[in-house]
Amino acid sequence: MDGIPGMAHGGDLEAARRLFPQAPTPFLDLSTGINPHGYPMPPLGAEVFARLPEPAALARLEALAAERYGAPSAAHVVAAPGTQLLLPLVAGLMPPGGARILGPTYAEHRRAAELAGHAVGEVGAVEGLEGAGLAVLVNPNNPDGRLAERRVLLGLRAGLLVVDEAFMEVMPSGASLGGEVGRGGVVVLRSFGKFHGLAGVRLGFALAEPRIAERLRASLGPWAVSGPAIAAGMAALGDLAWAEAMRARLAAEAARLDALLGRHGLAVVGGTALFRLVRGAEGAFEGLGRQGVLVRRFEGRPGLLRFGLPGDEAGWERLGRALDGCGAARGG
Repeated sequence: MDGIPGMAHGGDLEAARRLFPQAPTPFLDLSTGINPHGYPMPPLGAEVFARLPEPAALARLEALAAERYGAPSAAHVVAAPGTQLLLPLVAGLMPPGGARILGPTYAEHRRAAELAGHAVGEVGAVEGLEGAGLAVLVNPNNPDGRLAERRVLLGLRAGLLVVDEAFMEVMPSGASLGGEVGRGGVVVLRSFGKFHGLAGVRLGFALAEPRIAERLRASLGPWAVSGPAIAAGMAALGDLAWAEAMRARLAAEAARLDALLGRHGLAVVGGTALFRLVRGAEGAFEGLGRQGVLVRRFEGRPGLLRFGLPGDEAGWERLGRALDGCGAARGG
């Protein structure tokens, strides 16, 4: 799913400044699905910046990720500098042929599959993935938050099923396919930065059967994950109390955002606890942008906007004032 010209992804503040040169700064950036309440990282020792990352430290991180994400063992986990880098590597696990992607969704999956030589088609229902050489879906989906059932996914017949679970941390337990990768034919991608609010760390994971995991590890090569990223991952993934409290906080804030948007005539039609998708937003993107509030819109889907969560009370108040001032309730 593409964005607007010059602004293909959320979080591009330089593009926002070009679009809205008179907007007050700094922007209130609600254009991503990244948790605004980042994990409180402890200070990192100088040695993690000065030394090459130790293989043993990476192995400990992968073992912790296996426990956190429900993979059968550390041998089923590959750490990488962000899941973005993994997309073309995973697509390249299958010889060039036909790929199907459940859409509309995150546009980078199409690009990655095409880079790997696949002819890509988009399908509108999970059942349309049946029989594909490479079958890809984002679960829960971005931007509408739809969640495919485990039972349905496990019943699909495909050469390789790739499930991007970037936002799974905020969904009900038991929805992930992480525990099923040992059966083969399934690769699950997990993002670290979105839920933990540490997107700049650049850390992500592929969960797969050991044979596939080894192929991905070989493609990444040595020292792919930095020492600071390993340290951040160890600290945050091991803090289960923080994760549990954060899920409750995000759910409450998503409900608060629903209420605020509803008061301004914007109907919430989907999303997760990290972002909400609204309909009836014609004109609101520009109206908000002129006031320095950046949200996400999508080329070819007028009237749909995705809102992330404000990070503090000042942000909530600013969003409320901007909605009051942009005429969103009147559709433009």
